[in-house]
Amino acid sequence: MALTLETKIEQLAGVGPKMSQRFKKLGIESVSDLLFHYPIRYDDFSHIKPIGQIGAMGQMEPICIKGKILQIRNQRSPKGRMFLTHALIADDSGSIKAVWFNQPFLTRTLRKGEEYVFAGRIAYQDGSLVIKNPSYEREARILPVYPETQGLTSKYIRKIIKPLLFLTKDIVEYLPEEVRASQNLITLYDAINQIHFPESHTLIQKAKERLAFDELFLIQLKMLKIKRSWQKLKAPAMKFDKELIRSMVAKLPFKLTNAQRRAAWEIIGDLTGRHQNQRAKSKNQKEEIPPMNRLLEGDVGSGKTVVAAIAMFLVAKNGYQSAFMAPTEILAIQHYRTLTNLLLDFGLNLALFTHGKNELNGQKEKRGVMVKKIRNGEIDIAIGTHALLQSEIRFPKLGLAIVDEQHRFGIRQRAMLRSKSKTVPHLLSMSATPIPRTLSLALYGDLDLSILDEMPQGRQKVATYLIPPEKRGSAYGFIKKQIKEGRQVFVICPLIEESDRLGVKSATEEYERLKKEVFPELKIGLLHGRMKTKEKESIMEGFKKGKYNILVSTAVVEVGVDVPNATIMMIEGAERFGLAQLHQFRGRVGRGKYKSYCFLFTEKPSDKTIKRLTALVRLDDGFKLAEKDLELRGPGELYGTRQHGFLDLKMASLTDVKTIKRAREEAERLVERGLENYPTLIKKLEEFDKERRLE
Repeated sequence: MALTLETKIEQLAGVGPKMSQRFKKLGIESVSDLLFHYPIRYDDFSHIKPIGQIGAMGQMEPICIKGKILQIRNQRSPKGRMFLTHALIADDSGSIKAVWFNQPFLTRTLRKGEEYVFAGRIAYQDGSLVIKNPSYEREARILPVYPETQGLTSKYIRKIIKPLLFLTKDIVEYLPEEVRASQNLITLYDAINQIHFPESHTLIQKAKERLAFDELFLIQLKMLKIKRSWQKLKAPAMKFDKELIRSMVAKLPFKLTNAQRRAAWEIIGDLTGRHQNQRAKSKNQKEEIPPMNRLLEGDVGSGKTVVAAIAMFLVAKNGYQSAFMAPTEILAIQHYRTLTNLLLDFGLNLALFTHGKNELNGQKEKRGVMVKKIRNGEIDIAIGTHALLQSEIRFPKLGLAIVDEQHRFGIRQRAMLRSKSKTVPHLLSMSATPIPRTLSLALYGDLDLSILDEMPQGRQKVATYLIPPEKRGSAYGFIKKQIKEGRQVFVICPLIEESDRLGVKSATEEYERLKKEVFPELKIGLLHGRMKTKEKESIMEGFKKGKYNILVSTAVVEVGVDVPNATIMMIEGAERFGLAQLHQFRGRVGRGKYKSYCFLFTEKPSDKTIKRLTALVRLDDGFKLAEKDLELRGPGELYGTRQHGFLDLKMASLTDVKTIKRAREEAERLVERGLENYPTLIKKLEEFDKERRLE
């Protein structure tokens, strides 16, 4: 059988059905998958040290030696709890002892009288040097270590890959020559060969650089392609009435921050077409313009909803409708109430449309009536959840689609919302998860960016404390004192078991513990994702009205209702959350006139955990925290990456600012030249879309 890149893994010599199933756990089903399964690190067996020189290196130094096995035997440890494999290894300069723990099979694998390369750390044992648990190979070279699964070792993967490297000649080079030359990148053929069996550390870096650039370049190319196709569409141009907007803003119950004014002006510019000519007058504006595609990003409490309200007000006064989609019913209800308070007095019709609740201008309404009113254009602003995507809902004149917490929605869902109208709507995405600017470029390269980096007046800094286990009692005492003074407390519980994906078990257990053991005299509420909508809403309303002193909640449920009387955010298992998520939880308190606190409890206070959580104690700027989170945990832990398929990146790092910028610049140049001139690249981009779920 002739081997090709498409050959199935089970057809390879030495694999078979059992091992092929193990390969499939790693996402490897073909030869091509195997060749693109990159090492995560390397064991360097290339720098051999003479055994006679080891004594001068110092204790516990890593070494690599090449020697012949003079003796090898197994024996039981003194108490018989484990096998010890002892060997004596020698070269021309001297000899050294080796010991392995619980690997008795080595006496059959390593043959007396034969030469091997050993790598490990040395130590003193019984007055002489010994190399402990060394890894071993036949060749003195740099060897790859791969992502593994049970029963599938790097040694075995290397054995299968090596005879297949000749097929790298069939891998199509899709990167245009001018891009490779401009960025000084090696060929894809060389990169694949050197990443698996490198000739030097320099060539490993060259291979990594090429493969990382490819992934980031394809992402940027895809984002620019989406942006270009979006810009080719035509959306209605809104007429800007400066006095009307000014009078609306003047009637708001608070003063806008400079950041809110700036963001609102950027959005108005997109909606009216004024971004191309700031001095253009409304009478000269075109009837149709490229639709807005903007991301409004800011901390919890920075006032994104008000900025969105200004945009929807402008759209409504132009005779168009707006749809506002939130990921959960609690958030949809909160937005509906906030927007009703802000806009109802201006004569607009606002509707709440979820699976469990339908309202029009603050009053309950039948579902069928709501659908009819939306279809007839009688609703100016429809606020809802995924329910807005249902087939019977149609907007005759949808001018603006807003998606809140946009990382929860994929490109396809946003497209479905846009498809609800005969007109092409403008799109505004919102996110309360601050993301470093360079990461925003990678994640949301198809969007223009507006940032709210300023908090409204009156928002207090929340005092944050990392509570060690021995201080838990004191923290509970402080909480009791706060409640006695009339304040309220949030308690957030983590997901503990993978089988309990909503974290219900941990929240329920904490609720029972607090209720019976810690605060038996207090009123405690429980909120989690398995509750029905009416029950969740009732609990949240009860907490807001002071029915409960403490609300225990899972992290899955967005605690989205503002409770100005809540002054303490207590987070259990804080080490299980990212800094960005912890910062969001913290943002739920400090919304009233009272001094507020955030208590972080951790089950495993390791040095790494303490370092990360201390950053939250020190910093209250969401964007600085996002930078820190990216530095400490990497992009895989940040919101939004999974929805974009970026967790599948094999070589690139979203922390690699330099390569992201280089990839962006090259992608822009290529799009300017015309992608149609690069058919091989277009085909690769289509494959990449499917692999990375960038639909």
